[in-house]
Amino acid sequence: MTFFLISALLVLGAISGFASGLLGIGGGMVAVPFLVMLFSAQNIPSDLVTHMAIATAMATILFTALSSVRAHHLRGAVRWPIVCAVAPGILVGVMLGGRLFAWLPATLLTFLFAGFVSFSAWRMLRQIKLVPGRSLPGKLGLASAGVVIGFVSSLVGAGGGFLSVPFFTWCNMSMHSAIATSAALGVPIALFATLSNVVNSYHLENLPLGALGYVYMPALFSIVSASVLTAPLGAKLAHRMNVLQLRRSFALVLLAQAIYMIVRGINTLL
Repeated sequence: MTFFLISALLVLGAISGFASGLLGIGGGMVAVPFLVMLFSAQNIPSDLVTHMAIATAMATILFTALSSVRAHHLRGAVRWPIVCAVAPGILVGVMLGGRLFAWLPATLLTFLFAGFVSFSAWRMLRQIKLVPGRSLPGKLGLASAGVVIGFVSSLVGAGGGFLSVPFFTWCNMSMHSAIATSAALGVPIALFATLSNVVNSYHLENLPLGALGYVYMPALFSIVSASVLTAPLGAKLAHRMNVLQLRRSFALVLLAQAIYMIVRGINTLL
């Protein structure tokens, strides 16, 4: 890799790690559009670019989430019984989503990513109205939510926070606990999804040097080396401030990324 590419990946890792700790979103949605641009510049085959960007971003979440969760756990914000209740559903959802991910054409995957990023931005911009008395569902309901979160996350390379944070806050969980618990859920999501991505793609013959299936290892190492340092900083800041304005600013960034992916998808059709 060139010096420019390594520098760009380090900056990307720092930003995605900070976002993971601050908002509990895993950082994958931040990384994917930029990885698409960087991988395209590296002349990786176009039919692999989107899949590799999503799979590599998902792999980085495993390390970033671990660093973020540790910081949140030290502040007592992670609801571990909820994590344990949701995790079995996540495993099922990721297994189903992983099979579909390997099968989907790159262009369709691009539009799918743009759609869910747009949805996430809308949820961040929308003010959720709390209803007194509303609470989290039982174990079956939490496991069912895990299936949805795991399935969608495995398709778009996200840690699941873009679904779980709104869900938890809708159930009247505090914002800090919702962010911390969502960050913890990013660990099983990233682990199961990365294993699935590697198993379903290791046999491909046109993978670039340094790729383990769809996961591009040089990019993974570069991003992780920065993200694990900034994730605790984001988590620390999350417990010191009102994140509403940052959520809105971040939503605008997501919308810009969604537009880029839509334009890229349209260009591949022309």
